[in-house]
Amino acid sequence: MTARSAKAAGPRPARRPSTVRKPRGGRTPGGPRGLHARLRRAWDRPLTAYYLILGGSLLITVLGLVMVYSASQIKALQSGLAPTYFFRKQLLAAVLGGGLLLAASRMPVRLHRGLAYPLLAVSVFLMCLVQIPGIGVAVNGNQNWISLGGPFQMQPSEFAKLALVLWGADLLARKQDKRLLVQWKHLLVPLIPVAFLLLGLIMLGGDMGTAIILTAILFGLLWLAGAPTRLFVGVLGAATLIGALLIKTSANRMSRLACIGATDPGPGDQCWQAVHGIYALASGGFFGSGLGASMEKWGELPEPHTDFIFAITGEELGLAGTLSVLALFAALGYAGIRVAGRTEDPFVRYAAGGVTTWITAQAVINIGAVLGLLPIAGVPLPLFSYGGSALLPTMFAIGLLIAFARNEPAARAALAMRQPVFGRRQAGVRWKTMRRRVKKRPSGER
Repeated sequence: MTARSAKAAGPRPARRPSTVRKPRGGRTPGGPRGLHARLRRAWDRPLTAYYLILGGSLLITVLGLVMVYSASQIKALQSGLAPTYFFRKQLLAAVLGGGLLLAASRMPVRLHRGLAYPLLAVSVFLMCLVQIPGIGVAVNGNQNWISLGGPFQMQPSEFAKLALVLWGADLLARKQDKRLLVQWKHLLVPLIPVAFLLLGLIMLGGDMGTAIILTAILFGLLWLAGAPTRLFVGVLGAATLIGALLIKTSANRMSRLACIGATDPGPGDQCWQAVHGIYALASGGFFGSGLGASMEKWGELPEPHTDFIFAITGEELGLAGTLSVLALFAALGYAGIRVAGRTEDPFVRYAAGGVTTWITAQAVINIGAVLGLLPIAGVPLPLFSYGGSALLPTMFAIGLLIAFARNEPAARAALAMRQPVFGRRQAGVRWKTMRRRVKKRPSGER
């Protein structure tokens, strides 16, 4: 074809752009391998931990409110109270806890570190007040409460968990900055003495369950600090001996230990609660008897809205409901480990690891007791069980994890791109919409 004939024929039509965009790094294979690759890319995104912590904690809290309302109605009526009495108190605590979560998630790291010593001092002071007659209140044989007037009470030992996490993380971070953690004495002092002080004050009130959680937090901090195996095993052995002695000298604790795996209430109905927790789970089936249709909460199962709310969940929502709760706690634990593993700030690593150890260990102990695999320790299911004293510090701790997840460099960049800023500059880029600004290309250009 000559140049003249080509000109007469006119220009060729522009090539139609393809509607399928190839992902970076080549085409994603189809089938199970392609699905696995897409899920892995989504799992590795900068905001995955942020969304897992925020979404998982909110879902656990909301589901917990629903189950507290369902499990506590009969208990309230038996006590001569309105059926929504416990639910309203828990809802108030959740609203206050939501404010603490929001505040903690917006605080800078230096302010979190500044709260460590005041919170520790206040916790020790309040736990000392608990032992003063007329101020401290005994609940179920444990002297660990302070009356705030009316129906409101506070358990200072719950705030001691948060205090140990923040103070221990700040202490270890400062020592790591000075390269002192290679010496045993700096690993042990003053972390171990202060932790033992808190444990002693808690055990004066007889609360073995909270003491176990505090010990788990201590071990978590030592593990993250790189404690030598000999030192770790030594501290663990000492704690085990002390725990065995405390259990051996208490008939109540020995009876709880004897109820592991029990299928019969036994003499004197000493395993009544453990056995009826198994009955509740067994009668739920796969999808449960329906929300509000539990039979065990009609006076058969003690503490259906606190320590054994997981059993009522299994009875009313079935295996599907309990597995959903377990999946949410697993996602929360994974996200906390991810935050602790990806940061370069030692305080963030220790604090995130301590909070994750706290929530995970408490969930395992509570659920293990309901399943009959562990002794009944009397600890609530985090974010789920009834109890404002446990909910408030736990939600503040969740706010810590959210703040740490937001402060990762990649997460900050991703959040900056998703948040519109009208008329201002953020991270050196001027934004007017939520869509990324691109250079205008001529029609038909790929």
